[in-house]
Amino acid sequence: MNFADLVFGRPLATEDEKAERIGPLKGIPIFGLDALSSAAYGPEAALTLLIPLGMAGVVYIWPITISIVVLLAIVYISYCQTIEAYPQGGGSYTVASENLGIGPGLLAAASLMVDYVLTAAVGISAGVGALVSAVPSLQQHTLMICLGILAVLTVINLRGARETGGVFMIPTYLFIVCMLGMIALGIFKGIVAHGHPVPVVAPPKLMRATAGFGMWLLLRAFASGCTAMTGVEAVSNGVMAFKEPTSKYARLTLTIIIAVLMVMLLGIAYLVRTYDIAATVPGEAGYQSVLSQLLAAVSGKGAFYWTSIVSILVVLSLSANTAFADFPRLSRAIALNGFLPHALTLRGRRLVFTEGVYALAILTAVLLTIFGGITDRLIPLYAVGAFMAFTLSQAGMVMHWKKVGGAGAYRNMLLNGLGALATAITLTVVLIAKFTEGAWITIVLIPAMILVMSGVKRHYGRVEKLTNTNIPVNTEGLCAPIVVIPIDRWSVVSEKALRFAWGLSAEIQILHVECGEETDSLCRNWARLVETPAKEANLPVPELVLLKSPFRFIVKPIVEYALKLENDNLDKHVAVVLPELMERRWYYALLHNQRSSALKALLYFQGSQRITVINVPWYLS
Repeated sequence: MNFADLVFGRPLATEDEKAERIGPLKGIPIFGLDALSSAAYGPEAALTLLIPLGMAGVVYIWPITISIVVLLAIVYISYCQTIEAYPQGGGSYTVASENLGIGPGLLAAASLMVDYVLTAAVGISAGVGALVSAVPSLQQHTLMICLGILAVLTVINLRGARETGGVFMIPTYLFIVCMLGMIALGIFKGIVAHGHPVPVVAPPKLMRATAGFGMWLLLRAFASGCTAMTGVEAVSNGVMAFKEPTSKYARLTLTIIIAVLMVMLLGIAYLVRTYDIAATVPGEAGYQSVLSQLLAAVSGKGAFYWTSIVSILVVLSLSANTAFADFPRLSRAIALNGFLPHALTLRGRRLVFTEGVYALAILTAVLLTIFGGITDRLIPLYAVGAFMAFTLSQAGMVMHWKKVGGAGAYRNMLLNGLGALATAITLTVVLIAKFTEGAWITIVLIPAMILVMSGVKRHYGRVEKLTNTNIPVNTEGLCAPIVVIPIDRWSVVSEKALRFAWGLSAEIQILHVECGEETDSLCRNWARLVETPAKEANLPVPELVLLKSPFRFIVKPIVEYALKLENDNLDKHVAVVLPELMERRWYYALLHNQRSSALKALLYFQGSQRITVINVPWYLS
C-alpha cells in the first residue's frame, strides 16, 4: 500500500459509485451537522444582543425562537418539494436557474457558495472557540488549530461519502443524545419544581438592564438567531448522494434533521427562561457559553456535563463538513452549465469531486487567516447567503408549480409564495441589522462571484466558437515541418531526440548556445558523431546552428530563433523537439536544470499555430 492509498484510501472504480451512496443513518452526519450544530451558537448569538436588556432579554428569547421555528417549518416544506421535483440535486441553484432564469440562478449559486465557505469557517472557529474557552492557554494558537482541523476535514472528505459518514456518526449522535437528554432532564425538573427549578450549578448573575426595549434591538437579535437556520438546504443539494430511491431517503433525512433542530431550539429557549440564563460577553473574563451554563444548571459539572461539552466541541468543529459535502456538488452543477472551470465536474480517486474539495479548503483557509479564526468576527457575515438562497429557491418553486399545474398547484404556489415572502423579509432584516457589522462584505462578494462566473461562461463560449468546426479535414498543403532540437551537449538524450526527428522531417536543425568548452567539443566531434553516420545511412544531415549569447542566456536565444524561423517560413510548421532527462524519483529532478520546462512555457505563450512543441523523454534506469 502506497502513501496515497494509506491517506486517501484505495482508488474506487466508476462502477462502485452506487455502493458509495448513503442512507439516512449516514446522511444525517454528512448533511445535517451544520444545521444541528447551529443550535449551539444560534440561540447564543440572539441572547448576546439581548444582554443590554438584562432579565427582559431572557424573556424575549422565547418569541424570537418561535418565529425562527415557524420560518424553519416553511423552509422545510419548500425543500421537501424541491427534493421531489429535482431529484438530480442542485437545490436552490437548479430551481432558480430553471424557473427564474440565468441571473437569479447565478445569484443563488454565488449566495450558496459564499454561505458554504462561511459555514466551513464558522463551524471550525466555533469549535475551536469552545475548546479555547475550556482551555484558555490555547487561545494564542487559535488560528493554527483551526487550520489543522481544516486539513483533517479535507483529507476525510477526500476519502469518499461512506467513510466520511462513518467517521462522523459517533460524534453526531452523541451530540444529539446529549442535547436531547439535557432538554428532557431540564424540562422534567422544571415541571416537578412548578417552573422554578433550582440550578445544580448557579449561572452567572444576570446583568442589570443598560438599555430599554426597542423593536430594532429585537430585530437584530432575531437576525442573529437566524444563523440557526443555515445548513438546512444541504440535503436538497446532495440528493444524488443517497441510495435509491434517492428522493425518499433525502426527504427522510431532511425531516429528521429539521425535527431534531426544532426540538433543540425550542428546548434551549424554554430552559434559558426557566433557569434564568443569559449570554455572557464573548472574549471577556468569566465568559461561559449558553450551553455550558445550561448543562451545569441542569446536571452539574459531572461526567454528563463534560461528555456533552466534548460532543459540542467536536460537532462544532466538524459542522464544516456540511460545506465539504455540498460545495463540491454545487460547484459541479454550476460547472456543468459552463459557469465554473470544467475540472470541478470530475470525480477523483474516491469518486468525490476532488477539485471542489480543494477549492473549498483553500477559500476557507484564506477566510480563517483573514479573521484570525475568531467566530464573533465571522458571524456577522453569516446567514445572508443562506436566506438569499432560501428566497430564490421558494420563488423558483412558485414558478415551477405554475408550469406544472394540476391539482394542488395553487395550494403549493401559495405556500411557496408565503415562504419566499417570509425569507425575503428575514433577508432584509438580516442585511440591515448586520450591514455595519460586516454583512456588507457578503454583499460585495456575491456580485463579485457572479461577475467571475459570467466571465468563465464567456471564456468557454469564446473557446467553443473558435474551436468548433463542421468542415472536413483539410488535406491540402501538407509538408514536413522544420525540426529544431536544442541541445547543451551530445548525449544519449540528444541522440534519442535526433532519431525521433528523422522520422518527422528531412529538415533538421540542432541548436546549441555557445558556452565555451562544450561548444568546442561538439564542433570538433560533429562530423564523427552525426554527419558521417547520417550520410552512411542515407539520412538527411542535420544542420548544426550555434547561437551566440554574450550574457550567457540559454533559453531566450533559443525561443527567439524558433520565432524567427517561424516568421521566415510562412508556408511551413516548426516542430521544437525538446530532449528531456527524466529521473525515476521526483526529488532527483531538483538536481538538474529545468530549461526544457521554461522553453516549453515560453514557446506556448509566444508562439502561434505553426509552432509545435514535442517532448522526447529519456528515462534514467
